[in-house]
Amino acid sequence: MTETGPQSMTADSRPTITVFERSPDGGKGLSRDMRVRWALEEVGRPCAVRPVSFAVMKEPAHRTLQPFGQIPTYEDGGLTLFETGAIVFHIADRHEGLLPRDANARARAINWMFAALSTIEPTIIDREVALYLERDENWFGQRLALVEARIRARLTDLSHRLGDADWLDGRFSAGDLMTADVLRRLGGSGLLEEFPNLAAFVARAEARPAFMRAFVAQRDFFKAAVEP
Repeated sequence: MTETGPQSMTADSRPTITVFERSPDGGKGLSRDMRVRWALEEVGRPCAVRPVSFAVMKEPAHRTLQPFGQIPTYEDGGLTLFETGAIVFHIADRHEGLLPRDANARARAINWMFAALSTIEPTIIDREVALYLERDENWFGQRLALVEARIRARLTDLSHRLGDADWLDGRFSAGDLMTADVLRRLGGSGLLEEFPNLAAFVARAEARPAFMRAFVAQRDFFKAAVEP
């Protein structure tokens, strides 16, 4: 993947994704462009990367691409997308490797993409909000306990569904990619380790060569951004 400036977008036939100019997580691969980078690596599609600052993300030019002033965005020819679920589905839908050919298996993989974003991720994001914005409140301990209880309930259901399988529904798919990337946000919390089969599921996903390439590309980009 190549970092570009805005001027090169029209001349570059590859899709362009916008990413944080400076990584909020210090290059741990938790910002949402990671799942887009990973999907592109899985299907062998090169892309260009355009960094944007927090200030630029809120300006009208960026909001024409992302109405909510966030990252990532995805631009490919005349198409612009701004939700990671839609972006990863678009990539998987147009390239071999992330969705099964069988219609029913394909539908189940897409089902898991929706479940990752709609059922699993919101509880995990609630925990992050509590940790970052509500830690000084006198009710923080109760709030965190409630949020973590909801996360454990989701993980219990997911753990039962996965069982001793490697992936959620046969071969690795976009559903596994999205689910694993969502679960990665629990790193350091101790919650994932309470479910050994889910921890192993994430470890298998992170061991995939495509993930490793995407992670290194994101990490090295952010490392270069902070070096003098």
